[in-house]
Amino acid sequence: GNIGTVAAAKAAPDGYVLLMGTIGTHAFNPALYPQLPYDAINDFTPISLVAIVPNIVVVQNALPVKNLQELISHARKNPGKLVFGLPGNGSIGQLSSELFRTLAKIDIARVFSRGSTSTLRNLLEGRVQVVIDRIPPYLAQIEAGKIRALAVTTSTRSPLAPQLPTVAEAGIKGYEAVTWFGLFAPAGTPAQIVAKIASETQRIVNLPDYREYLLGLGAQPVGNSPQEFAHFVHDEIAKWGKVIHDAHVTPER
Repeated sequence: GNIGTVAAAKAAPDGYVLLMGTIGTHAFNPALYPQLPYDAINDFTPISLVAIVPNIVVVQNALPVKNLQELISHARKNPGKLVFGLPGNGSIGQLSSELFRTLAKIDIARVFSRGSTSTLRNLLEGRVQVVIDRIPPYLAQIEAGKIRALAVTTSTRSPLAPQLPTVAEAGIKGYEAVTWFGLFAPAGTPAQIVAKIASETQRIVNLPDYREYLLGLGAQPVGNSPQEFAHFVHDEIAKWGKVIHDAHVTPER
């Protein structure tokens, strides 16, 4: 996402060039890349958070756990033996797993894959036992009973899997990890233009057809004010920067 993000940062601040930023461009990359060619805060004006995609904690059926507390207990009794599948270096799946490892105080092994499809295959074939990743690629296999879902990573239960508790609900207080998408304008864009686009974004994400469309993609519509979105981005940068630093994550692993 860095190339497109730089292009948006350098665009004229007239409201005609916008960036659909993500957790990668505006929360992970500032900590992952020491020479990032843009400033995630100072080069942009936040407009609105558009949507979030929950993560889900899934396990291999053969693993003898039925809920999150049993998973944590099993991991503590078998330090270093539980293998987490990570869908790419610096991905939401890896960083969600690192945050889980830290807050749950467990020792885990890790196997990297190239994307969610490979990670799901590793889970189905028994090379890894646990995955924390975006919901959409795993739903069909969960519904088919081929893997077991334990929890979602949002702060409240997800409409995509309302039967599942959140990780925080299931015992790890303060845990939240979602992929997100939000609109940014280049820094210096006039306030009246930002307000107009934010208002239209909030209107659109609340249209029944659009909400249904997003939910069909595995995303939950949001729509908030520029001030709320700016506060959210600041918190995300601080949160994930600490996870990346503490886990010594780099673009090359």
